[in-house]
Amino acid sequence: MKIEILGTGCAKCIKTKEIVEKALKESAVDADVIKVEDIDKILSYGVMITPAVVIDGDVKVAGKVPNIDDVKKWITE
Repeated sequence: MKIEILGTGCAKCIKTKEIVEKALKESAVDADVIKVEDIDKILSYGVMITPAVVIDGDVKVAGKVPNIDDVKKWITE
């Protein structure tokens, strides 16, 4: 599983990465977590507002920090 955190490094982007990593640990799911800060790459997903979470190429949320329960649901579906 490949999880990308899209964002330029703002506080919300950092918080999103922390939540994703915590959800992975609590769910015992193994995934590569990649921080994407390149604007062109972020725009290639159609994301205009960060933070955003992309799992295996599918944008799960954009423009807000996800809650941990949503992240757990996404990584276990």
